Amino acid sequence: MKLKNTFKVTLLLAVVFGLSTWSCNQNSDTDQASNEINPENWPTIEALPLNPEIEAQIDEILPKLTLEQKVGQVIQGDNASLTPEDVKKYRLGSVLSGGNSAPGPLPYADTKTWLEMADKYWEASMDPEGVEVPIPMIWGIDAVHGHANLKGAIIFPHNVGLGAMRNPDLIEQISSVTAEALTISGHDWTFAPTLAVPQDIRWGRSYEGFSEDPAIVKSYGGRIAQGLQGHFGAEDFMKDGRVISSAKHYLGDGGTENGVDQGDAKISEAELRDIHGAGYYSAIPAGVQTVMASFSSWQERKLHGDKDLLTDVLKGRMGFNGFVVGDWNGHGQIPGCTNTDCPQAINAGLDMYMAPDSWKGLWESTLKHVQEGTIPMERLDDAVRRILRVKIASGLFTKGKPSSRANAGNEALLSSAKSRAIARQAVRESMVLLKNNGNVLPIDGSKTIMVVGDGANSVSKASGGWTLSWQGVGHTNEEFPNSQTILSGIEEAVTQAGGKVIFSADGSSSAKADVVIAVYGEDPYAEFQGDRKNLDFEPNGFDVNTLAEFKEKGVPVVSVFLSGRPLWVNPEINNSDAFVAAFLPGSEGGGIADVLFQTDPSYDFKGKLSFTWPNTAVSYHKAADRKANALFELGYGLNYASNETVGDLEEVSGLENMGVESSDKFYQAGQPVAPWSLSMQTGDLVKQVSSFPTSASGLIISKTDHNAQEDALRLKWTQAEETQFKVVSESAADLSRQSNGAMELTFSAKSFTDVPAAVQIGMGCNEGDCNQMLDVQIKSGDWQEYRLSLSCFDDLGVEMKNIKAAFIISAGQGSDVGVSNVRLESDIDAKATCTGE
Repeated sequence: MKLKNTFKVTLLLAVVFGLSTWSCNQNSDTDQASNEINPENWPTIEALPLNPEIEAQIDEILPKLTLEQKVGQVIQGDNASLTPEDVKKYRLGSVLSGGNSAPGPLPYADTKTWLEMADKYWEASMDPEGVEVPIPMIWGIDAVHGHANLKGAIIFPHNVGLGAMRNPDLIEQISSVTAEALTISGHDWTFAPTLAVPQDIRWGRSYEGFSEDPAIVKSYGGRIAQGLQGHFGAEDFMKDGRVISSAKHYLGDGGTENGVDQGDAKISEAELRDIHGAGYYSAIPAGVQTVMASFSSWQERKLHGDKDLLTDVLKGRMGFNGFVVGDWNGHGQIPGCTNTDCPQAINAGLDMYMAPDSWKGLWESTLKHVQEGTIPMERLDDAVRRILRVKIASGLFTKGKPSSRANAGNEALLSSAKSRAIARQAVRESMVLLKNNGNVLPIDGSKTIMVVGDGANSVSKASGGWTLSWQGVGHTNEEFPNSQTILSGIEEAVTQAGGKVIFSADGSSSAKADVVIAVYGEDPYAEFQGDRKNLDFEPNGFDVNTLAEFKEKGVPVVSVFLSGRPLWVNPEINNSDAFVAAFLPGSEGGGIADVLFQTDPSYDFKGKLSFTWPNTAVSYHKAADRKANALFELGYGLNYASNETVGDLEEVSGLENMGVESSDKFYQAGQPVAPWSLSMQTGDLVKQVSSFPTSASGLIISKTDHNAQEDALRLKWTQAEETQFKVVSESAADLSRQSNGAMELTFSAKSFTDVPAAVQIGMGCNEGDCNQMLDVQIKSGDWQEYRLSLSCFDDLGVEMKNIKAAFIISAGQGSDVGVSNVRLESDIDAKATCTGE
């Protein structure tokens, strides 16, 4: 149906380089059932003026490019899956480094290693052999809270904390420091800012959003683009120390139903426009040069293939004249597309495919589609024009190879006093004081202070995901030069004041203290691996019952809570005299102590909640009931002048009235599902699997991609030993009801070789001879689903009441298979299947 215009609002957007006028036709019809886009109801943003000299240069270049060159320009591959020779041969327009794709053996690298690889890719792209005009490639990376894949770079607070600052000036300074770090390592482009407006913070990417309030996101969008790129029309635009920015993820990534990553935003067009479009209404007038399409859908319409939103709204109505880049094989999710074949995306308005490991097949199919007319030459030329426009405006045709540019290799800039001071200020201003009963804060540093909690002495835990690696887990403090832990900052402040610090990570120390500071919270995660069923805080690494023990002794407790989102922590708040939401502060832990001890009279709590804090674990922050279910409302935050006492909170999570969650999932989204864990066994030798890649007795286990990045395992048997991979639990699961209730052990798999893999799949008690195996042929080619009836294992004598190994796989030498999404599913036709077919 068509939405009717009821009134028109005209707003003036003031930006540094002038005034851009946009108008928005509001409409009163918010029928969520409609999935029509009406471009006339979206803001009109006056397009930034094109540079005549750049356009003339493009006019000169385009006719000289071969068709193969043009196709190469619209494809971006990941450095883990392509070589400099590939860049030269296929004339690829861009290279990216995914969260775990640094050159070398680690997911991150030092300056020298990054620069060497940057030079190799650039030189390959500029090799004139076989072409009339070589085009420089651009290298992109996710520098979302500092250049966090560069060893020694500053890690800034994640956006969830930066939104609490309400400080656009500081956010621009942070972005400038990030841009400078990127130029040190030879990168041209960061996939930032994230302009999501998360509405259901069960979403694993909520910490990448500044706020649930679109006004806060809008106030930052343009300033980040200016910090990264410089000010459009000014002398500093894309000059030394600047990089290309990318507003993401367009559009509605923060509005998916149930906060599911890459899910469907079942919201009205008005909500999509007014809430989720807000950040783009400042970023585009500020000159952001690229926009990244979202994995997600709106009303079941995949954004990567949505012409109305990519072309008619973004490029037409909003006047965006940069280029649109995809997200990690996101084009392959469009109906009718695969990762290696998707003309629908470019025809809808995507200008550059992000095809990390699918780039070659995509290049071949795209070339064919242009030759056959499926992709019009006009559309290809427009995409290439937009890409060239950004490359020329960014100076890539004149800057020379990365190692020859300003700042290249200058590691002293990574730890400059000025940059670290900016990061430390951001830490101070992003902290939100939720409780300060009895004015426990600020703390007298001349006293004896006990510090407890697993977050106190861990830069990794304080930094969260997208830090050194995609998920940010398993990193030691030694991997963070130029950093300071929260504990070190506390020791620094207390030493200066003449006091004493006792550190007891688990809180078991019997030493007497005047105050306890407990630093704990969520472990790192990223994207879908952080999706939650509810908002209940699940401690891991620190026993929060310790807080009550200190309280019973009469020792004041100050909790410093590290998290990527507000969570239900009523018991922890009750057992704390003061409670600070520090979110994910990053590598300048000293900023925490600055405020806790007020080491300077100006250091006070300035942060205000940019997300509503829930009163129960089932307060999912739907717009309609967010305020009604709030413990602390949006904008809440105490300071040292506040005279407010937080009373005892109800400790009713709301989970008591919810059904028991399914225990039928064993391995999902790249992780074992608790209480299950991963192991490998050869004879009596058992090895726990907690990091990747790993190997034992001829079995190599690594991560691979199925439906999302690193959501699957790759198992490769290189020797003849009978080594098994298992999903196990110390406690037994009773699956007797499932075995006689037509349930199936279900998983997805593929053979990475050209022939099917003969494997054995089993389950059992994981002791002695109680495990039983079934023969299964895993086909090569695409991923397929395999199902084995539990009754088959029951018939073989498996004790279904005592399952400690829910999934076992073994294979012969030379087998190389992928496995993902291991779970139990209902058998639709209720027929026993014992071969996986």
